[in-house]
Amino acid sequence: MQLFFNFVDFRFSLKPNRVRVCVCSKQFGGTRSEFVGKLRALCEAGGVTGLAGSGGGGTGGAGGGAESEKRISKSTDDIADSDERDMTNTQVTLQPPNTSNHQQRSTEKYLYLWFRGVRPSKFRHVYGLPTRKECCYTDISVVRSGNDGNFCAVNPTFLAIVADTTFVVIPLGMTGRIDFQCCKVIGHAGQILDLKWNPFDDHMIASASDDCTIKIWKIPEGGLAANLTSFETELVGHKRKVLHIEWHPTAANVLLSAGFDHTVCVWDTAAPALLNVIDCHVDMIYSLAINRDGSMIATTSKDKKLRVIEPRSGIVVAEGVCHLGTKCSKAVFLDNNRILTTGFSRHSDRQYAVWDQHDLRKPLAQEVIDSSSGIVTPYYDYDTRMVYLAGKGDGNIRYYEVVDEPPYVHYLNQFLSGQPQKALGFMPKRGLNVNQCEVFRFYKLHAAGNVCEPIAMIVPRKSTLFQSDLYPDTVANVPAIGAKEWFQGRNVPPMMMSMRTGESILDVASNKSNNRTSINTTIETTKVQRTNSMHFANGNGNPVTTTNGAHHALNNNNHNNNNSNNNNNGSVQNGTKESNGNGNNNLPLSAKQHSITNKENEQQLDNRKLDNNNSKKFAFLSQPTIPDYRPQTIIEKSQKTSTNQSTKFHQLQAIFGQQTTNHKDIANLQNNLLSNSRSSSRNSSLENINLLNSENELRKAFSKQAEEIKSLRKSLNGSEKRVRELEAEVKRLQQQLKQHQ
Repeated sequence: MQLFFNFVDFRFSLKPNRVRVCVCSKQFGGTRSEFVGKLRALCEAGGVTGLAGSGGGGTGGAGGGAESEKRISKSTDDIADSDERDMTNTQVTLQPPNTSNHQQRSTEKYLYLWFRGVRPSKFRHVYGLPTRKECCYTDISVVRSGNDGNFCAVNPTFLAIVADTTFVVIPLGMTGRIDFQCCKVIGHAGQILDLKWNPFDDHMIASASDDCTIKIWKIPEGGLAANLTSFETELVGHKRKVLHIEWHPTAANVLLSAGFDHTVCVWDTAAPALLNVIDCHVDMIYSLAINRDGSMIATTSKDKKLRVIEPRSGIVVAEGVCHLGTKCSKAVFLDNNRILTTGFSRHSDRQYAVWDQHDLRKPLAQEVIDSSSGIVTPYYDYDTRMVYLAGKGDGNIRYYEVVDEPPYVHYLNQFLSGQPQKALGFMPKRGLNVNQCEVFRFYKLHAAGNVCEPIAMIVPRKSTLFQSDLYPDTVANVPAIGAKEWFQGRNVPPMMMSMRTGESILDVASNKSNNRTSINTTIETTKVQRTNSMHFANGNGNPVTTTNGAHHALNNNNHNNNNSNNNNNGSVQNGTKESNGNGNNNLPLSAKQHSITNKENEQQLDNRKLDNNNSKKFAFLSQPTIPDYRPQTIIEKSQKTSTNQSTKFHQLQAIFGQQTTNHKDIANLQNNLLSNSRSSSRNSSLENINLLNSENELRKAFSKQAEEIKSLRKSLNGSEKRVRELEAEVKRLQQQLKQHQ
């Protein structure tokens, strides 16, 4: 039998030994108690409670039925009480008591209750949008090395791509075919293995090479006009090739590098100076990651271990075996003190794992991806909490959503492509297109063909307005701390900026303070900027500081002492400064009048703009349409071409076709044109005069060029004559030398 409710679809399947109840979610908008009530009513209507004691008879069957009924009620109560449990993933199994085999076959049934829905997520339908071929970067000499390094780096201004021992820097808007002779950055003696743009300077890039050095380059404004061979800084400290480099996310001019000599170096690029050397590794370092505030780094190495290290002191905070496979493994920091690693299992299956950075003995979650052989690199977005997994040589990019509860990572979807990828670069969040709901952007280097293809990850929404839930405040291109302060032990979160306005929080705060000071000093100016906070002052000008740091102004006048106990205490919420007095705790008179006049002026300006726009619209719409009833003279094509040829074409041919024309002919032509212009309109006469002036200028230019050619020929003949004379003089001198010898 099947029973249907308006919010849930229940289906019973009757079999010899059990009754299965499948609950399929449709639209459940009620509370948990309503759902439990419907479930109990369904069980009673379907006779589920009497099934256990109805067939066999006797006391045993009745007792079994009563106990089964208790089990059903208890299980439904458990569902109602579990408020913290996700109802979209609930499964309850109710079994009857142990009785004889005959009763189990005939009368006892098992009840399986299963409720399963869809986990809500605003990123469930994210899709990847490839770029058209004309908007890609083609014909680039991409490096053909088998290394798994970072061969592509991008920021909102430039795109850098490795080409063996050099790399190309392309302005982001210069798409299409790139000339093979384009300007490059030349300076390394070995192959470049990693590229990273400075997060605080879009014109500074660091490159790590096989020649054991790290070089810092400064790209000029507008891109490269010639090959760049001079570097800003050279960092020498590794004994073998440098594999990975990472800029510090909050401290200015701090760079971390990992080399083939099993060491991690911390650099100050401004000095330049080597701040620290970490030598806790015993084998090759596969990856280097740094958390969001730069207080910890994570490394994976060939000895199958994941290490969390404090970079200033070199202390290993945690250490453990991450993946049992022998191939390369990668790591990336998540939020909430977690780390995600990708690697291979003992059976060469690709897998990912989530770890607590303070306890690496056992992973919090571990899942198998597939059985391919390409190395998987993770990319994490702190704003949307999405992690992207892209394998070298794969044509797809998988993306997951990270949560705080088990299983910690939920699969969303994947971007499929027919072209395998060699390397990927990703755009910082401040360079995305918020009007298209773009949440991430990759720059994909094709393994076959010299092509770099942008791939935008987009949330499908119809509105083109700014989506505040998709774009929280992101990391700004402003350092939060200096290198010396950070190395002394200070940790600071990164500076944030608004994706709507593009301004950092520091700039907004400074603008607010400047606005406040300008209002207090120049009250009678005509233009005053709008501020987000209001300043209240009492009669004596003595502010009162509350516990949360806000300032109140309480009126201490004698005539308000009666009402001071009721309305004199202000309330401060969300960082705004207010005062709930009885009407006397207001602004000074001049400031109050000034704020009122500012608001009135702004309203008047807005009204004027609207009135002007409306007046223009109505004036355009009110214009009458006057029909033209004049008969149209249809001119044939042959007649039109003949009239055109008899005017301008013949005149030009008469002037430039004959070389014997003189100034008299030009004067006659001018008189004819002027006489014709009297009968014609004013526009046609102006066109003829302009044509005549341009023709005179062309004749003058032609005559000048002819004279220059003649002078050049004369000089060439004179130079050839002089060469002959010099050759004859040389021969004569040679003969004299022979005679003297």
